Amino acid sequence: MDTPEAPREKHPVAEAFERVWSQALLAVSTAEEEVNRTLQRVAATAGWSQEEAKRHAREFTEKLVGHRKDLEHSVEVAVRGALARLKVPRREDLQEFEARLERLAERIDALGREK
Repeated sequence: MDTPEAPREKHPVAEAFERVWSQALLAVSTAEEEVNRTLQRVAATAGWSQEEAKRHAREFTEKLVGHRKDLEHSVEVAVRGALARLKVPRREDLQEFEARLERLAERIDALGREK
């Protein structure tokens, strides 16, 4: 009878990265909310019509989305670089290694049955 595989423990670096990434996403979301509130105050102070306020909000939103994408890209590039320097194997490398191990295990089993 097979026993269920125990859940794998996360690597401390992965846990730290997930925590930092979550904090960064929260900070970006909070900043977006603050921009929205500020834009509403500016619209009221400047006396913008509803259409002007919507247009400015759309422009700010587009800029924020662009900055967010740039930030995400920069983080991804930095993480890839850090992982490459640490020589952490990629998922594909691990899958290839696992497949090789399975083939070797099959060959060993076959040799054991021949005896």
